[in-house]
Amino acid sequence: MKTPLLIFNENGIYCEAADVYLDPWYPVDKAIITHGHADHSRYGHKKYITHHTNVHIIKHRLGDITVSGVSYNESFTINNVKFSLHPAGHIIGSSQVRVEHKGEVWVFTGDYKLSNDGVSVPYECVRCDTFITECTFGLPAFAWKPQEEVFTEINTWWSENRAEGKTSILFGYSLGKAQRLLKHLDPSIGKIYIHAAIENMTEVIRPMVSFPETTRITRETTKEELKGTMVIAPPSAHGSPWIRKMVPYVTGSASGWMTFRGARRRRAIDKGFVLSDHCDWEELLTAIEGTGAQKIITTHGYTEIFSRYLREKGYDARTEKTQYEGEANEMETSTKEVEEV
Repeated sequence: MKTPLLIFNENGIYCEAADVYLDPWYPVDKAIITHGHADHSRYGHKKYITHHTNVHIIKHRLGDITVSGVSYNESFTINNVKFSLHPAGHIIGSSQVRVEHKGEVWVFTGDYKLSNDGVSVPYECVRCDTFITECTFGLPAFAWKPQEEVFTEINTWWSENRAEGKTSILFGYSLGKAQRLLKHLDPSIGKIYIHAAIENMTEVIRPMVSFPETTRITRETTKEELKGTMVIAPPSAHGSPWIRKMVPYVTGSASGWMTFRGARRRRAIDKGFVLSDHCDWEELLTAIEGTGAQKIITTHGYTEIFSRYLREKGYDARTEKTQYEGEANEMETSTKEVEEV
């Protein structure tokens, strides 16, 4: 049998013809990296290739690495295999990887979304024969509202909390979600404070994106200074000693998992905002249809359910196990919560 252009092995997604991996989870000689989240860009590879915007991000995260950057739609060849990176719309610097060899084209999405978040370069549909897709939110229950509506909700929530003399604490990933939140906050409401981990990452991205002014929270920051302000923090800060100086405060979380009522309760979050950097159900189907691909491989999320649905629709769809997490490490869910939607 003919060896597939891309195979899944113990190290990751492997292109044997080029001897290169895509987002490998164990150290390899050469890796093409889709974006800067830790489950996709890991330490230990001898050489990294990624979008030039992501070079700064993964250097900040991984330290002294050998990395080269390429532009979107710029072709490069490795052992007669043609590669190119295309906007994934997931977070800033995120890419899909197009692989072409002997007339066959595969696309690996990494993580992606179709809606324009105003920070990352919007998703580009790439035609292919085989499409490797995540399905983090591959259930019909997931249907995102326009982000303008969500940010109106967030800014209104902050304004109401400020009027009551309470600090608003909004949780989001340090890379991606936090910058998206920051980009669309209304600074006329009040001052915006940021957890040091998020500020460190945001400083890397500021030369590439215009953000409102922020203030880093330090040991010297007083409770009185924080009163009525907005604080952006990583989910790990919830329940930590760091948060105590912000009393009285109200907590909010921005995640696709906020679709489920039980997710907010389990995390002891006061307010949930449904905002994801991944596709919802309809976006996944739209993306797949746009590629023209008949062979679909699902990598992480509701893989079995989603691939079964695709097979019912006539696609040649299957699943592959990976170590990618999507938003799973931010908020896990259960079958019971699916039923509660």
